[in-house]
Amino acid sequence: MNYTINTLEDWQQIVEQIIPQLQHHILLLKGNLGAGKTTFTQFLLKNLGSEDEVNSPTYSIVNEYQTPQGKVYHFDLYRLKSIDEVYDIGIEEYLDNAYLCIIEWPEVYEDDLYGLNYHTMSIINTGDSREISFE
Repeated sequence: MNYTINTLEDWQQIVEQIIPQLQHHILLLKGNLGAGKTTFTQFLLKNLGSEDEVNSPTYSIVNEYQTPQGKVYHFDLYRLKSIDEVYDIGIEEYLDNAYLCIIEWPEVYEDDLYGLNYHTMSIINTGDSREISFE
């Protein structure tokens, strides 16, 4: 599915359309710096009932949030240089114990997701709007 975002309020509508489509517990978020990955995650978690403050996990690598459905882990793999570093943070344990794992900059880990079910969301900042694809 494809969407266009022109205003901050449009994120709410996108989240409302995506939540019913979340059939898998892994969501890969792709997009350049400043594309809106963390903004999307803030709206998503609010709509999932989390009262936690949502921040980018750029330096912590993973943030944990509580929702009525279960734990949500928000990863930022941007600074990880190898698949070994991904396994060193214990990603498999997070995946096994989460309602949802949101993974920003998943490219270093994506090949190891073979055989797992996941969604991919790409956000492209065109300057005037954000173009989103969700599968």
